[in-house]
Amino acid sequence: MASSDSFLRSTPSGVTLAVRAQPGARKTAIVGVYGTELKIAVQAPPVEGRANQALTGFLAKTFDLPKSAVELVNGDLSRSKVFLLRGLTLDQAQKKLAGSLAC
Repeated sequence: MASSDSFLRSTPSGVTLAVRAQPGARKTAIVGVYGTELKIAVQAPPVEGRANQALTGFLAKTFDLPKSAVELVNGDLSRSKVFLLRGLTLDQAQKKLAGSLAC
């Protein structure tokens, strides 16, 4: 597995996740690692925040969190984004991603 320390960081509120979004893909899925970001293909187009909403829902499902616990904190209009995953520890986040990145 790639070093998840590069895109996952522990904070007092939970964990931040650096994401590289690829909107307009055939399906929403984790593609791999892009530099220091987790690359995620998003089916929704980058119009009116639809891709951000789709990413938020996808991350909530991936990490078994309610959507309200996933917050976009940086990169609203950029492909490079940072999400806050509230109530999650770094260890829990790494374990949740381990299966997805092993592919």
